[in-house]
Amino acid sequence: MSVDLSKIKGKSMMFGPYMNTDIIIPSQYLEFKDPRDYCKYLMYLVRPTTWQEIQDQGDTIFVGGLDFGSGSSREQAADAIRVAGVKCVVAESFASIFYRNCINVGLPLLEVPAVTNHVSEGDTIKVNLENAKFKNITTGKLLEGNRIETFLLNKLRKGGLIPELQSFVKENNL
Repeated sequence: MSVDLSKIKGKSMMFGPYMNTDIIIPSQYLEFKDPRDYCKYLMYLVRPTTWQEIQDQGDTIFVGGLDFGSGSSREQAADAIRVAGVKCVVAESFASIFYRNCINVGLPLLEVPAVTNHVSEGDTIKVNLENAKFKNITTGKLLEGNRIETFLLNKLRKGGLIPELQSFVKENNL
């Protein structure tokens, strides 16, 4: 499986700064072991209708402020976003563990300084992870993001850590 990281497009869903993992997926909903069940409670504490909005809107890109994904190290937060159908997360900055969890579960993300100053709720945006570009199609504003290391882009292209390992095993007849 290969994911095209140069043409990610969707409508923005805006979140403020400091959206920690307990906000992204409240721990009480992790009693559901399957991410298809707990993703329905994505951002429930700040926007209870998030999951339904994603289903209704279709291609969705989360846009957040500073320190998106801070808090605990559980990967369920990144997985809940991915399984809910969000195409990409763009934020002014990410907590380092959340950043790596997104890569590992195959959730595209891009850090773009001051991005929330240039996007409104529902804007159509395009993200190109290959060259770290962010374009607000609604306004025409083009922003430069922070480049993702090549080895991490390769994981995202393969769909995350597990698919990358599976591909490696298959390609090397292991």
